[in-house]
Amino acid sequence: MEKITTVGIDLAKRVFALHGVDGAGRVGLRKTVRREQLMQTVAALAPCLIGMEACSGSHEWARRFQELGHTVRLMAPVFVAPYRKSGKNDGNDAEAICEAVARPNMRFVPVKSAEQQAVLSLHRVRQGWIEERTATINRIRALLTEFGVVLPNRAEHVRRGAHAAAAALPALARRAAEELRTHLALLDERIAPRVSIPPAARPAWGTSAGAAMRTCAACWCRGRARCCSPPRATVIACRVGSYRCRLDAAITRRSSPPPPRTRASPGRY
Repeated sequence: MEKITTVGIDLAKRVFALHGVDGAGRVGLRKTVRREQLMQTVAALAPCLIGMEACSGSHEWARRFQELGHTVRLMAPVFVAPYRKSGKNDGNDAEAICEAVARPNMRFVPVKSAEQQAVLSLHRVRQGWIEERTATINRIRALLTEFGVVLPNRAEHVRRGAHAAAAALPALARRAAEELRTHLALLDERIAPRVSIPPAARPAWGTSAGAAMRTCAACWCRGRARCCSPPRATVIACRVGSYRCRLDAAITRRSSPPPPRTRASPGRY
């Protein structure tokens, strides 16, 4: 039996399933371990390719396995499902992951650093507050509707009209409406602040096409989101309808459609 070259791990809360094959595709590892045994089991393996589904906790496990010298690839669960040969269980999922991670045309999810995950957690928390704010606005409208007050289905109208509409309600209903308005104001304050992203959590190439490079003010493609997006690309010259980009040490020419002819720019482009 050759050494294990590819391992699929089905992540769970307490019990993890592992499925490994050698270079010839023969099964050499098939076992389940508890959470506290997983690191010890993976550390005993020679450096190999480890595949996992991108799910809760997968990036943390990936970072730990990479420290042990393994190559880790994360995949979206929807891409793993077609490789499952029979019913869904931990062992079959691990086998499907092991099969999928070795496919040459598989698409993988980049392993995120702890700093990048921290930034994503802030976005998720803020998104949760936005959803809670929407639910609170709907509760206010539903409460007022019970007493015959129908406010327009827009947040601005609810904010402006809820206080005046609640004045005619019975005391208990008015108190409930005021508590909802107070909670709504608190959510507005939490959602409003902008959180600055530390440099360590930012990708080297920026977060958008505009931030990915420095472009001259006259670059025609900039206003139409046609700027280059590869990492470390820098626009070194711009002309109307065409521009040149430098990526690493190679010069790459790309063509873009010319702008529409106007009275201010007649003739050839």
